[in-house]
Amino acid sequence: AVPDSPVWTAVYDLKWITTGLLAAGFGGLLIWQWNWSVKQVAGLAAVVILAVLVFPDHPQLAFAIGVVGLMMIALTRNQDREWVDQSWDFTKQILPLLVMGVFIAGLLLGRPGHEGLIPNDWVQAAVGDNSLGSTALASVLGAFMYFSTLTEIPIVQALMGAGMGKGPALALLLAGPALSLPNMLVIRTVIGTQKTLVYCALVVVMATISGFVYGNIQSF
Repeated sequence: AVPDSPVWTAVYDLKWITTGLLAAGFGGLLIWQWNWSVKQVAGLAAVVILAVLVFPDHPQLAFAIGVVGLMMIALTRNQDREWVDQSWDFTKQILPLLVMGVFIAGLLLGRPGHEGLIPNDWVQAAVGDNSLGSTALASVLGAFMYFSTLTEIPIVQALMGAGMGKGPALALLLAGPALSLPNMLVIRTVIGTQKTLVYCALVVVMATISGFVYGNIQSF
């Protein structure tokens, strides 16, 4: 969805131009700092620009070509091969978790225009506004829920689609990855019960304050 704030709406509208400028800066950095071949980087840039000109309505294609091209160039350089290998390892670890998160979010919360197993009315009644109570509830629930890496993103997005307020969404996104019930048990064995309670309270309180302030800030 397009952001509501005029500033972020402008950022959204210019996202691919911004991506292109950052990519150009990154290419220059690769040449200047890491001594990549000017011909190779310029050749890849030419292919990406050609893809943008031929398929202007599909900027994702140019982005994908740029990523694949960078990987292929890095594979030709012994000092950068490790970076490619690590990136591929991270991809294999993250993608299954991300797909699982999207599947769970879709199953429980549905998609736009279609409810999932959890009715939208329940979500709206519990965390549908940006009040302090809704934000605090989202923080507490996030603290006790277990989020695998990156799965919190599609889950929170689905919750917002079901009617969750922006403030509670941010609170859940902050408290969820920072805490979980297994996490609390492990921390307790290391620093003790009292310090664990203080840590958990700080996470919940700070997530609540951040979400409440964010949810009630007027558009700028």
